[in-house]
Amino acid sequence: MPDQSGAGVPVPRPRTLLVKHADVLVTMDGARRELRDAGLFVEGNRIAAVGPMSELPGGADEVLDLAGHLVMPGLVNTHHHMYQSLTRAVPAAQNADLFGWLRSLYRIWAHLTPEMIEVSALTAMAELVLSGCTTSSDHLYLYPNGSRLDDSIAAATRIGMRFHASRGSMSVGEKDGGLPPDALVEDERAILTDTQRLIETYHDARRYAMLRVAVAPCSPFSVSRDLMRESAALARAYGVSLHTHLAENVDDVAFTRERFGMTPAEYAEDLGWVGPDVWHAHCVQLDEAGIGRFAHTRTGVAHCPCSNMRLASGIAPIRAMRDAGVPVGLGVDGSASNDGAQMVAEARQAMLLQRVGFGPDAMSAREALELATLGGAAVLGRDDIGALAPGMAADFVAFDLRQPSFAGGLHDPVAALVFCAPSQAAWSVIDGKVVVREGRLGTLELAPLIERHNALARQLAQAAR
Repeated sequence: MPDQSGAGVPVPRPRTLLVKHADVLVTMDGARRELRDAGLFVEGNRIAAVGPMSELPGGADEVLDLAGHLVMPGLVNTHHHMYQSLTRAVPAAQNADLFGWLRSLYRIWAHLTPEMIEVSALTAMAELVLSGCTTSSDHLYLYPNGSRLDDSIAAATRIGMRFHASRGSMSVGEKDGGLPPDALVEDERAILTDTQRLIETYHDARRYAMLRVAVAPCSPFSVSRDLMRESAALARAYGVSLHTHLAENVDDVAFTRERFGMTPAEYAEDLGWVGPDVWHAHCVQLDEAGIGRFAHTRTGVAHCPCSNMRLASGIAPIRAMRDAGVPVGLGVDGSASNDGAQMVAEARQAMLLQRVGFGPDAMSAREALELATLGGAAVLGRDDIGALAPGMAADFVAFDLRQPSFAGGLHDPVAALVFCAPSQAAWSVIDGKVVVREGRLGTLELAPLIERHNALARQLAQAAR
């Protein structure tokens, strides 16, 4: 009788990848080592070794000679609204604050379709990956015309990005004192049922997971307190993260105080929305007591400097948050309030904006890169990304230091990456697979994607007229 145990069946050897001769390798490990003429060795989807060339194997299934490059962990984007790439620079919303901007765009977003969700997500992810981002969250909180979060998830699978899909929601419309039009809100039972479906269908809690699901009611001005509480209970029953917007500008704070009689941080704590499994977007107007609450509970913050500047929301007190111990990562926010999704640019802006608000030493270049890597990983609740060390996921990017924008800055190429003009990634490896090779995205053709995206953007704008 044949042996059914599987004994004696050879286990396939994982594919190997060797990176060699990087000019600088930024590890973001516990010692924050920056290694010269160094590399790393990958087995399958994890890093097996990092160090100088003398400590690495001599060969692999694929070898990347990255002389002339800076190699670092893939950047982590903790807050985005990818569908908004269809409504960049809309004239009616160009010079508005948060609430005016939203009111101008809700009427356009009401005409979104499932194809628009998927195509806009592909476009946003392509832009992110080409900027050095290997992991992104996305907060999709409106679902007109049959749209589903599944449409964004399909895009992430196709492009090969590590993805945290946030099931957003709005349930309180204008007639009940909320900001969004009544036509864009959902029934709360339906929201919770669909959120549970998505978690059970897609969420992967394992180490190195490519796809996770978060529970993400939109904001204090668009959902009820009951939905916030029930969403928290659902998320914790399944062990998934919680995400929402909080304290984005002074109007947001005023709404929370008037409607609930609390500060934003008090509101979050009252509803159970604090803890290491929670991250809030923006927190521009988080007060000193709120910073203390978030630090004590290890509640995360997604800092979105470009969007905060675009909407004149203010300067988030990131220096104070970091000094207090609040976990902080970077987010590009929606492409209609940033109009770009370039992670190196976001890190640069984070550094510059803290200096404008709090002095020239409020944030260094290396601190900005830490926000974009380790900080983002911590905010998303991951200990397997954000650093280059044995046992970590094989997510890393390389920037070509031989570009004109770096000329004269190579005495400190790590700082130059942030201080100089934002650079695109020359190489990107996600989960051990080369996704960007010599500056070209390898998982899909950009030209037809962009052409279709622009056609859908025109269609969307015309439908709202």
